[in-house]
Amino acid sequence: MDVGLTGYGRYVPEGVLTGAEVAERSGIPEEVVVEKMGMRRKHVCPPDGDHCTDMALEAADDALADAGVDAADLDLVLYHGSEYKDHIVWSAAADIAERLGAANAYATESYTLCAGCPVAVRQARAQLLAEELDTVLLVTASREEDLLDYENERSSFMFNFGSGGAACVLEADPAPDRRKAVVRESAAVTDGSFSEDVVMPAGGSVNPASHDTVDGDLHYLDVPDPDGMKERLAPVSLPNYLEVADGALSRSGYGREDVDFVAVTHMKRSFHRTLLEELGVDPEEDAYYLDEYGHMQSVDQVVALDEGLDRGRVAPGDVVLFLAAGTGYTWSATAMEWCGGERE
Repeated sequence: MDVGLTGYGRYVPEGVLTGAEVAERSGIPEEVVVEKMGMRRKHVCPPDGDHCTDMALEAADDALADAGVDAADLDLVLYHGSEYKDHIVWSAAADIAERLGAANAYATESYTLCAGCPVAVRQARAQLLAEELDTVLLVTASREEDLLDYENERSSFMFNFGSGGAACVLEADPAPDRRKAVVRESAAVTDGSFSEDVVMPAGGSVNPASHDTVDGDLHYLDVPDPDGMKERLAPVSLPNYLEVADGALSRSGYGREDVDFVAVTHMKRSFHRTLLEELGVDPEEDAYYLDEYGHMQSVDQVVALDEGLDRGRVAPGDVVLFLAAGTGYTWSATAMEWCGGERE
């Protein structure tokens, strides 16, 4: 039995913040923001709308329509988006399922930060192969741009954070003419020594929210020791990306030479090029660089794939690799074989 990706959807809010505007807010030269950080613009949410569930719902409706699946036929709604969502200690998955009308599905959440998309695909595929489920909706959204303090130089590597949502429908053994892709194997690795390198200092049980934490601007993402993090991350990031890529590919019966398109987490431009060249992939032809979107947590892979399809960079029979990394630090990958089919 195969697991097929039968539909996908995406959503970005209308608001835009340009690289020039980020440069003005942060004091970082525009050339650095645009060329080095790789952010020409990004989409951002208004304060009173486009919450994570709103964006996820837009993407989910799009994905269900693309797959030709009714929400009532879903067995599982799996949210793998940001924990910074409409409310805290709260199930976005349940809210999304209710608003979709997925009355026959159970709803749950998976959180691996920016590495979440390949991990969620892996989790859903396992349940589908075990014949526990027939149809799964994976849905994600992020607006962590709200958590940035552009005056905090320590957190500058996160100034590319943008907002958006994405969704995928996975089905057990769908008819060949309904398959956009066959989902193959995955791999992941975690180095927990980075678990406290990126934090929001207040709001959790260690430092509960108070007047003092709000007045002290402690509800923004921070990097307590950016130089130390960079020094420790530099030697392991590329090897770990390659380890999970090779793991997913080899388990699927592929090698690097078989990869035709990589949908990868947004990162600085030079590392993006280095990573793809190590995989034997042309960064200009066999990938899409998200410099018009920025980094949208686990939304990146679907948007990169969609942009690649729009540009004719993905064709039937191609091996597509979803590749991601998220602070904590986890690296993850999932391989797929693209089958084709127009979006509905």
